[in-house]
Amino acid sequence: MTETRSHITPPTLPIPPMRPLVYAPPLTPHLRVLHEDADLLLVSKPSGLLSVPGKHADHADCLEARAQSLFPEARIVHRLDMDTSGVMVLARTSAAHRHVGLQFEKRRVSKRYIARVWGDVTGETGEINAPIVCDWPNRPRQMIDHDRGRGAITSWRVIAREEVGHTRVELLPKTGRSHQLRVHMLCLGHPILGDNIYAHQDARDNADRLQLHAELLGFRHPTGGREMTFEDPCPF
Repeated sequence: MTETRSHITPPTLPIPPMRPLVYAPPLTPHLRVLHEDADLLLVSKPSGLLSVPGKHADHADCLEARAQSLFPEARIVHRLDMDTSGVMVLARTSAAHRHVGLQFEKRRVSKRYIARVWGDVTGETGEINAPIVCDWPNRPRQMIDHDRGRGAITSWRVIAREEVGHTRVELLPKTGRSHQLRVHMLCLGHPILGDNIYAHQDARDNADRLQLHAELLGFRHPTGGREMTFEDPCPF
C-alpha cells in the first residue's frame, strides 16, 4: 500500500551546524567511463568530487574538467551534489547537448538512486509530495515550504532493513530540485546517513560519506531516439 506524506516531520535530533568544506576529491580513478560514443559520454562520479568547477581556484578539479582532459568536447548536461556518487551523462556535440538537456527539462529521464537512511522506515513504499525552496539565510540548505516552494515529488521503496536500525531504500525522483532526495528523506524523519547538511549528529557520524548513489540513468539517444539505460552499481 502506497502512503503519501507531504508535510515535514521534524527529525528526532537537532541538526548541527554544517562542517566547513574541505575539498579533497578522490584522485583515483581519475575518470571511470561507463560508455562512450560519438554523441555521449557516460561516467561514474565518485563521492567528494564536484560536477562543475567551484568559485575558488582550489575547486577547479571536477568531473567536467576530468572528462574534458580526455574528451575536450564533452559538456555537462546535469549535475549531482558533490557528496553524491553515481552515473552522469555528458554530451559530445551541441545537438546531443540540446537533445538530452531537453529530456531532463521535460522530465523524460529515468533516474534511480540508492540510499541508506537513519531509522526503521515505516511501510514498504510511499511517495513524498513536498515543495522545496532555498533556506536562504542557511544556504546551501533547502527546506520544505508549501507557500513558496517549487513542486517536488519522490517515490521511495524499502530494499532492506539493517539490524543496526538503518534502512536501505530505492528513491525515484519525479522532479529534480536541489537537494531533493536529502530534504525529502529528512521530511520523513529519516535523514540519509553521512549527510553533512541535513543529518543529525548520530546519522551524520554513522557513515564516512553521504550514503546516496545515482545507480541508474535512462533516456533516449540523441541519434535515432532509441531508449538507453546506464547503471553504476552502488558502492556501499
